[in-house]
Amino acid sequence: MLRRWTPTPCPTTPLNVGGEHGTAGHGVFLTWRDVSVSAIDETRRHKQILDRITGCARPGQVLALMGASGSGKTTLLDTLSGRLGVDMNGTGDILINGQRKRLSYGTSAYVTQENTLMTTLTVREAIHYSAQLQLPGSMPLAKKLARADRAIREMGLAAVACSRIGGRVCKGISGGERKRVSICMELLASPRLLFLDEPTSGLDSAAAYHVMAHIARLARTTGTTVVAAIHQPSTEVFDLFNGLCLLANGRMVYFGPTPEAAEFFTSNGFPCPLRRNPSDHYLRIINKDFDEEIKSGSSLKSPSAAEAIETLVTSFRSLHNLATNIQIMGTENDVLPLIKERQAGLFTKLLVLIKRSSVNMHRDIAYYWLRFSIFNCVCFCIGSIFYNIGDTSMGSIQARISLIMCITTILTMTSLGGFPSFAEDMKVFRKERLNGHYGATAFVISNTLSSAPFLGLMCIIPGAIIYYMTGLQRGMDHFIYFVAVLWASTMLVEGLIMMVAAMVPDIILGVALGAGIQALLLLSCGFFRFPDDLPKPVWKYPMYFISYHKYGMHGLYKNEFLGLAFGDQLNPNGPLTEGDHVLKKLQVEMGYSKWVDLAILCAMVIIYRAAFLAMIKLTEMRGPIIKCQCMKI
Repeated sequence: MLRRWTPTPCPTTPLNVGGEHGTAGHGVFLTWRDVSVSAIDETRRHKQILDRITGCARPGQVLALMGASGSGKTTLLDTLSGRLGVDMNGTGDILINGQRKRLSYGTSAYVTQENTLMTTLTVREAIHYSAQLQLPGSMPLAKKLARADRAIREMGLAAVACSRIGGRVCKGISGGERKRVSICMELLASPRLLFLDEPTSGLDSAAAYHVMAHIARLARTTGTTVVAAIHQPSTEVFDLFNGLCLLANGRMVYFGPTPEAAEFFTSNGFPCPLRRNPSDHYLRIINKDFDEEIKSGSSLKSPSAAEAIETLVTSFRSLHNLATNIQIMGTENDVLPLIKERQAGLFTKLLVLIKRSSVNMHRDIAYYWLRFSIFNCVCFCIGSIFYNIGDTSMGSIQARISLIMCITTILTMTSLGGFPSFAEDMKVFRKERLNGHYGATAFVISNTLSSAPFLGLMCIIPGAIIYYMTGLQRGMDHFIYFVAVLWASTMLVEGLIMMVAAMVPDIILGVALGAGIQALLLLSCGFFRFPDDLPKPVWKYPMYFISYHKYGMHGLYKNEFLGLAFGDQLNPNGPLTEGDHVLKKLQVEMGYSKWVDLAILCAMVIIYRAAFLAMIKLTEMRGPIIKCQCMKI
């Protein structure tokens, strides 16, 4: 006869733990009631992902979310952490210490399954920069770096501290070491609420145990509330969990203390065999993906996984009034305070981000060195094709026009080669912004300031090659203006590409979309058809006036043709053609000087960066409603 399982009520008294944040009275009691999530599938039907999930997580303890692939554990983790996608609909309550409140910075952290890191940095550099961004501005730099070094040692990363993380260019450290770097960076600020998505993926059994043992020890000593979605832990790792939430097809099979799970399964006719990993046993019972194969290959009559799930879900709901206990817990702890952590100031963040971005750009072959080499090669080729057109014959007019067209289009189009680097930077930014390390304003400003010198250097040397090989109009002021227009155009295109990277994270689609946008702007710039001949709807107004090629070409036209006079070689004594007459034939706007064209280009650089910032802000506004566990979903 099966013994009836008696559930342990959800505890309602605070856990007394000490540590950096004091007692658990300053901890986070996370509770959720009747949380359901649905999404629209390919057939435009609503698919239920989570079905009335209720549970709680307490300070000083580690709660494991387990289930087979597709059971909804990552969706539940995203929901609890406020990262539910905009294409999903959620209902239910998520409470912080019994209230719907917004958590201050440093209270929560999320370690994603994907290791999103700057691949050009070393392990020590990545963690040092992260410490300078996250830790309070009042903390001395030496103390921040000391905490970072201690975290490196505790995570077993001391042996690879000087190795680059690595990515698409160089191999770098292993996947398991990258996972430990991701966890280490989020533990620097000692968060009171820690979410982990597959923290042991990519780790061997020994590393997985040491990492989870460190996290469990951190939870006990500092009162941190840890919620981890984990797939299939070893027996040693499974024993580290204080609580277990077992999911099957979006339904909750079991919630409660980890040791009582075995008694629950035994009382319902599914005892765990001797010397078998309990987590393996639970997942084998509730995994119905292979029901048909098992039925066809076995002659024994045993309940299917679907039947087992139904039995367990019904039994758990009939025996455990979990929602009542969650309500009691939330009511008793609704006055627990949360201390607001002071971040580093905006100026400090800007300095750190500029330094980190400059190191990344300098080491990223695809972003700077490859583009610099391509710039030099293209400029040398253009210079050899248009070699020495410096004479003032009538034939050199068309050569000058074609040369300026090549400069403002072909050279700036090479900025598309930096899109993979932009896409990687956007991934790192999104992860760090969601964890509260810095805001969108700091990211945009630092990226602009750090990229400007690199792009300036990338324009000066290739610009000198093409300028003096072709023999354009002499004079240092003319050369400086030439380089300034090339630099502004490159900065502008880079801002455009960053906007595309914010919209389309996929590299192939992003490059195609960026090239398409530049092609449209190029068609309406007034080169292929004179401005007066462009169709006025759309192409003349507004495309002609928003095309940056127009201002770049017109500025270089004025820089080159004004002050020159062109004669006919067949008739040396004939009348000369003044440069301003050539400009009028090209329908160049002569009502303002070339410096106004340059000023418009610089203004467009600022506008494009501001539009990039606005797009990021718009993405934030369109995010999930429960971004900070502060309201109903």
